[in-house]
Amino acid sequence: MTERRRTRGEHQKALAEKNKKKKNKPTSSAKTWFKRIFLAILAIGVAGFIGGAGLFAYYASTAPELDEELLKDPVSSEFYDKNGELFATIGAENRKYIKYEDIPEDMVNAILATEDVRFFEHHGMDFYRLGGAILANFRDGFGAQGASTLTQQVVKNSFLQNEKKLKRKAQEAWLAFQLERKYSKEEIFEMYFNKMLMSGRIYGFGTAAQYFYGKELKDLTLDEEALLAGLVQRPNAYNPLKNPELAKKRRNTVLGLMYQHGKITKAEMEEAKKVEVQAGLADDATRQSFAGSKYDAFLDVVINELEENGDGTAMAEGIKVYTTLDPGAQKVVENVMNDDSNFPTEEIQSGVAVIDTKTGAIQAVGGGRHYGAERGWNYADDLKKNQPGSTMKPLVDYGPAIEYLNWSTGQTLVDEPMNYTGTKQTITNWDGRYMGAMTARKALYASRNVPAVKALQEVGTEKAKEFVGNLGIKTDDLYESDAIGGGAITISPIQMAASYAAFGNNGVYTDPHAISKIVYRDGKTSKNYTPESKVAMSDYTAYMVTDMLRDVVGNKPDASGTAANVPGLDIAGKTGTTNYSAEDFNKYNLPNTSVPDSWFAGYTTNYSIAIWSGYEKHFDPITTWEERRLPQNLFKSIMQEISANVETASFKKPNSVVEATIEVGSKPLKLASDYTPSELRQTELFVRGTEPKEVSTVYEAPELSTPYNVSASLDLEAQSINISWEHDAIVDPETDEPLPTSFEVTATRDDGQTFALGTTESKGLTVGNTLEDGNYTISVVAIMDGTRSEPGTTTFQITSTSEEDLETEEPDEPEIDLPIDPGQEDNGNNNGNGENGNNGNGNNHNNNGNGQGNNGNGGDPGNNNDGNLQPTTPTEPTNPTEEDQSTE
Repeated sequence: MTERRRTRGEHQKALAEKNKKKKNKPTSSAKTWFKRIFLAILAIGVAGFIGGAGLFAYYASTAPELDEELLKDPVSSEFYDKNGELFATIGAENRKYIKYEDIPEDMVNAILATEDVRFFEHHGMDFYRLGGAILANFRDGFGAQGASTLTQQVVKNSFLQNEKKLKRKAQEAWLAFQLERKYSKEEIFEMYFNKMLMSGRIYGFGTAAQYFYGKELKDLTLDEEALLAGLVQRPNAYNPLKNPELAKKRRNTVLGLMYQHGKITKAEMEEAKKVEVQAGLADDATRQSFAGSKYDAFLDVVINELEENGDGTAMAEGIKVYTTLDPGAQKVVENVMNDDSNFPTEEIQSGVAVIDTKTGAIQAVGGGRHYGAERGWNYADDLKKNQPGSTMKPLVDYGPAIEYLNWSTGQTLVDEPMNYTGTKQTITNWDGRYMGAMTARKALYASRNVPAVKALQEVGTEKAKEFVGNLGIKTDDLYESDAIGGGAITISPIQMAASYAAFGNNGVYTDPHAISKIVYRDGKTSKNYTPESKVAMSDYTAYMVTDMLRDVVGNKPDASGTAANVPGLDIAGKTGTTNYSAEDFNKYNLPNTSVPDSWFAGYTTNYSIAIWSGYEKHFDPITTWEERRLPQNLFKSIMQEISANVETASFKKPNSVVEATIEVGSKPLKLASDYTPSELRQTELFVRGTEPKEVSTVYEAPELSTPYNVSASLDLEAQSINISWEHDAIVDPETDEPLPTSFEVTATRDDGQTFALGTTESKGLTVGNTLEDGNYTISVVAIMDGTRSEPGTTTFQITSTSEEDLETEEPDEPEIDLPIDPGQEDNGNNNGNGENGNNGNGNNHNNNGNGQGNNGNGGDPGNNNDGNLQPTTPTEPTNPTEEDQSTE
């Protein structure tokens, strides 16, 4: 029986059913996988919850016990010097404890609105706030936002160290629950209120009210309460004494939160925001009443460094801070700064930073004169908005030019009138003069402004920015005016000292730091604060800049920093002053000698010191040279004393640097020739391989002068001829001594025959008489390095005399006084050997090669020329009215 064939309709229906099954199959599979994933996640969640609960239980079991004394009092932090000796303890000392019932309501509201608005509702943990923090951490990274309640902050500052780890957070949560069970909300708030670090070494809101405003809590205004409430988050950053702009922003945020949570009205908020943030702050005398520690200025720098490294609140947790303090150097600085006799006026201020040249470690700090605890303004660290003046020249101009352009210290620069690029603003020097062509060395040690700007133009602002960036000076902008320290770059003495230290450390730079490490409360966990050193420039740049800066404190004419020199120490350094604008002079009616800032930065191989001097108010000017030189004088006093018992090595020239004597002003530089004048010969430094090879031909060999005043005489008894002369030798330009010169002497008879008499290096010659009778011309020629002069000459006659004539003696004649003819009186040359003043040898025409012959006719008064004596140089007649007068 054959199978019935399906109709077309049956076939299409069967195909449709088949396709339907295929479509349904994946959907069923997707549901299956979704169920599996859900169950897996649920299982993981349950397991995680169980595991997390177990881990939480374990961490909670290892949490410390609640200690009421630790809960109520701040935990002291300890500070150690570089020798490991304790020098300060900061904690519960000098704290004003306030009971909860004595805290004003607005003060409570300000704190709660800012730190924990649901404090009276939760049980130690705010889960609403925690959820927001978790989302923020997922969005911005772990640690982006915290969710600690007041209760948790009390726990953390009492028992736990400042770290964002799961163990610490678990223990914090557990202890917070325990604290809430054991103490009332009011008691916990009181603990918080008296425990928190408010600024520097100030703990508790009650102490802060007295320190910042000199008031009791009940007398604070709304804006003052808001400012104090905002301090806790970043105690040092929001300090209104140091950072008024940040403090104002934070205070207004607190006021906004108080309004947002219904604690104050909008009108109250806006009124409080109008108050100047520094209005009502206590004066220095009030703040100084708070007992400080030893070395307050240095300690302030340490606290700032903790803040910058995210450990601003860690002091409240009882840490050990190991610092770089050199107590000996710190005492020297404080003694100098507290001695009023070192300062020219009562009000002038200074900031001092002493840094280890090799490591960048801050050794000592002078925050100001008579610096006390929490002065509020540390001139060594907080002075970051003042321009540095010419102390920038090595950093912005000459350092980059040597590093990137291989300049020599003898590079020719011209000090001449010029304007800043694209402007009509003239660049002037401090003395209003221009000195023409000079070396880069002189331009730097004489602190000339025009050459400095030209150096920056050559190297370019981008390269200059890169160079100073390697020295820790970060700037978004750098202008031509930064070449002389009057542009966008501002700097503190601490940073200045660290930047200069790299020149004294073969080009290696280390960020300035006052902390080497901190150790947390557990005694095991630590954090390293010592920065890594880096090569900021080539060793040849460091040494060549250093060598130029040696001359700043040397004894060369025009050197700008001679007052800073310490005998016996190899020191390099640079002065700096800043200027007021023409508008400032007119607006504030300033004397024309006014400047706002004076600087000096200098270093040895051991210490780098930078000092600023000026007045608290910018427009209270420095007007005298005594005030301008104050940084140099302070530098000398400090450097001399701290170096007294320390071996100080000299700066060592690296193999990458060579010396060459160049002709100043040559461009490109050329070697000085033997004939370059001494004032234009200068031994300068070059990067090895770039020293000039070509010798300058500007100054050619000078023409040898002709010997003059040549004379000759016959010694009858010795039968010798005595010849003498004078000569102006060429002077060695390096030593200013005459160059070796020889003289060739000849005699030429009337018949043309010449006889060599000899060669000598002296200005006289005696030879035996071997010449026949006759008339001779004696010639003297100067010779130096093969160059011959024109001859200097004189005439000379030799006549025969028989032995018989010489031996016959005439009988003595009686002396008879004869009358003297008035016309023949004192004829001047009566030597008894000839007539009319002619000597017996006929040598009466002493004509030398310069036309200065002496007529031997007996007519020159006083010219007693017997053939052996040299003529006396005539003197200028003296005006009787000018006798006994002289000029310098």
